[in-house]
Amino acid sequence: MTELPNSGVTAESLSEKLKDSLEASHVDIVDQSGGCGQMFSAVIVSSQFATKKTTLSRHRLVNAALKDEIAAIHAWTPKCYTPAEWDKIKEKDTKTEG
Repeated sequence: MTELPNSGVTAESLSEKLKDSLEASHVDIVDQSGGCGQMFSAVIVSSQFATKKTTLSRHRLVNAALKDEIAAIHAWTPKCYTPAEWDKIKEKDTKTEG
């Protein structure tokens, strides 16, 4: 297996940029590449997604905010929610756990 080079991008740097750029109220980013910064998944909650109805338009907004970072990594998987959508997901998860 070929080891990917470190991209220099971290979950923390992505999180901070998203919080600043999108005024995100919740950002959870996981480095799925074993710490080399090549593959990330993310949950992003921002009121800016309220005007972006489609998944594609939300992803475009996120990708524009992270243009330089995305160019340096191999894979990026965002899940984008409005605060209301996120509350419903958390509520549903709470009901399934209990």
